[in-house]
Amino acid sequence: MNNVLTMRNISKSFPGIKANDSISFELREGEVHAILGENGAGKSTLMNILFGIYKPDEGEILLNGEVVDIKGPNHAYELGLGMVHQHFQLVQNFTVTENIVLGIEDVRYGLISTKKARKKIIELSEKYKLNVDPDALISDISVGMQQRVEILKVLYRNADILILDEPTAVLTPQQISDLMNIIKTFTKEGKSVIFISHKLDEIMNVADRCSVLKGGKYQGTLEISKTDKNELTRRMVGRVVDFKIAKKKPSIGDKVLEVTDLTYRLKGSDKALLDNISFHVKAGEVVSLAGIDGNGQTELIYALTGLIHNAEGSVRLNGKELNQLSIRQRTMSGLSHIPEDRHKHGLVLDYTLEYNLVLQEYFKERFQKHGVLQFDTITEHSEALISSFDIRSGRGPKTTAKSMSGGNQQKAILAREISRSSDLLIAVQPTRGLDVGAIEYIHKQIIAERDKGKAVFVASLELDEIFNISDRILVIYEGQIVADLIPEDTSYEEIGLYMSGSKRGKGYEKNPV
Repeated sequence: MNNVLTMRNISKSFPGIKANDSISFELREGEVHAILGENGAGKSTLMNILFGIYKPDEGEILLNGEVVDIKGPNHAYELGLGMVHQHFQLVQNFTVTENIVLGIEDVRYGLISTKKARKKIIELSEKYKLNVDPDALISDISVGMQQRVEILKVLYRNADILILDEPTAVLTPQQISDLMNIIKTFTKEGKSVIFISHKLDEIMNVADRCSVLKGGKYQGTLEISKTDKNELTRRMVGRVVDFKIAKKKPSIGDKVLEVTDLTYRLKGSDKALLDNISFHVKAGEVVSLAGIDGNGQTELIYALTGLIHNAEGSVRLNGKELNQLSIRQRTMSGLSHIPEDRHKHGLVLDYTLEYNLVLQEYFKERFQKHGVLQFDTITEHSEALISSFDIRSGRGPKTTAKSMSGGNQQKAILAREISRSSDLLIAVQPTRGLDVGAIEYIHKQIIAERDKGKAVFVASLELDEIFNISDRILVIYEGQIVADLIPEDTSYEEIGLYMSGSKRGKGYEKNPV
């Protein structure tokens, strides 16, 4: 099989860190080649070099045996390379078609014509079974559909090599299955796919070969048919990872969070996005929320944490009503929140790591005197958290958040929220986009909080995660809680029935969908 791409001895450094250290990589025609590594291992940097976003300090790139100097993303597209980024590059108030043709519009007499483009988009969508509406606004379609738009953008530009950077990080299990089928269709046509992922099951399912990076260095390439998850993990993190977290029987105390008849609807709408939701979380237990994306999980978390204010019903923390309190008042009442979107709600990306680590507490007497920030105290506090939570960054406390890997950004949020020792920890998609080592670490931290007697409420789309860490599982469907389950007494298949609305749990029959 011919090599369509060779990256030879690629090196790239940033202030305080060598992201890629003489990495070599080969891609064959018609293969899916996975790149595996911990957060910060250099995977995205290597692909950003291939796509022309970064220039390598050393090394060369060959396409079909010829050395190329990729001057930027537009040049990469001209050479047949296309990249779907982990964080989508879409304009929310543009249509699907407008996003796909952005930068290569057909202009006639000073006006943009999308007629031909729209026709080609429909043809590509049907050919690859993407089912994308070319006239839909990006703001009106799901995250999974937005990813399909990114894939269509690459296909529209006639790319033969597709780079998929953490493509499943924001997808539901069904959307992941659909994406795997789309990838297999690409390779049947002779296209080649570079698949960057932390998820070993997906790599074992879809990849032909896998190259492993660790600390910016190449650790070897393995044939998927001749290896297993333990070997991949050992090469990635240097040890075998515990996929099943050992936890003792919970010591459950009093109710910490009590939600009663919580209802929320958009202004002017008759449909309730949250429909009379009632549940509780006690001290010393992990309660997880399972459900297909879009069934009210986001609205429920926003109502609990104060990101929406006009929900009806009651939310009580240790008996104190929260519903009329501000976000700061809620956090000061004993609520910690690891948000779903770490960039939008978790961090100020242009701030340093040390400032991000005190976002919830900078106004306290410990960190300010008479309105003046105590910078030495802030730095000491952040250094302690960096050490305790193994947050890796090029310049320590002075590192800007946006320059850190996704996994280390997540660790920073976890450190900030756990260190406040709140009575209730709300964690939403806490391990989204993280490698197996980071997932193991964060799960252990969540269980440690539970064992300290804290109440933990987790919302996740990952059933493996839910079964791994939960003492109870709530299932949400169309804005209603439809089941309250014990993990040991249920199965993936049964939860799937509740998630799809095909079944309701005992005690929820009188609240019809």
